Amino acid sequence: MFFSATKPFWQNQTLGTALSIIAGLLLSASAAFCNPLFDGADPDILIANKTYWIYPTSEGSNDKDCFLAYSSPDLKIWTLRGTILKMKDIAWIGADGAKSHELWAPGIFASRGKYYLYYAVGPQNPTPSRIGVAVADAPEGPFVDSGKALITGGNGFEAIDPMAFRDPKSGKDFLYCGGSAGSKLRVYELNADLVNIVREVPVETPENFTEGAFMQFHNGTYYLSYSHGKWNDDSYCVCYSVSSSPTGPWKYKGKILESNEEHAGPGHHAFIENPSTGQTYIVYHRWNGAKSSGKMPDNRSIAIDLIEYGKNNEILPVKMTNTGVPASPIQ
Repeated sequence: MFFSATKPFWQNQTLGTALSIIAGLLLSASAAFCNPLFDGADPDILIANKTYWIYPTSEGSNDKDCFLAYSSPDLKIWTLRGTILKMKDIAWIGADGAKSHELWAPGIFASRGKYYLYYAVGPQNPTPSRIGVAVADAPEGPFVDSGKALITGGNGFEAIDPMAFRDPKSGKDFLYCGGSAGSKLRVYELNADLVNIVREVPVETPENFTEGAFMQFHNGTYYLSYSHGKWNDDSYCVCYSVSSSPTGPWKYKGKILESNEEHAGPGHHAFIENPSTGQTYIVYHRWNGAKSSGKMPDNRSIAIDLIEYGKNNEILPVKMTNTGVPASPIQ
């Protein structure tokens, strides 16, 4: 490509070519520095059709009465795919008589060609929080609510932060939820239809558990990771415990993600593994660019970084970055 030494480059190009060059430069810049990915909180992540999908709590300028979905072919470039579930389409949401409601903490689960979105509905006071589930035929939805609350909180238990997990050993499906002020973890075995509960499974609450439980099975070990601290200051962090079972007992292992000099309050995360490479990633929210406790930005942001394991299968401390992770397409 020839450029005149005496003219700006755009005067040597057609308008279309110049716009293509500018778009390419912007795309390269966004790919090089991809953290944060977009505004949002409490993300869960899924792989479907060789594409990564993130489902967050809406934050900032996004509508707070609905859930949105984002997709990426490589973990670098993310596209908003639109609204997947609206509050007005959840018929039972007003049955508690509360004056207003909120949606947060979506948990995504794929099974037998369908997609299940578990989510929390507030308020938590004076009426208890509840957990619902909606179903879709595609990861981009639209999701159709099941028609009833799956779990209702009360008596010190907050029905929040649902996460579904299929045990690779038994084939059973479990729903992990709860936490916050009550800091109580509960686990339920799901029915085969994934929209009803078989039973509650008694479990102990692990050390330093606050909320946002996530279960991962890796190299023969069950990793229960979760958020600890206050969601709106720099005490928020991610800890983990391990077990030989998806329901404990748990052995506490420590923190893996916490505030640094540049970003505060990282937490409410999810793990995802690229099946082509075996590399594991953590997607989480943080107060991006926060300098200290009590001076948080207006909105939380979604970020993604690498997960590495030590010699004894411990999860090594996660380094929060501004660059995110290298491009990781699924082959």
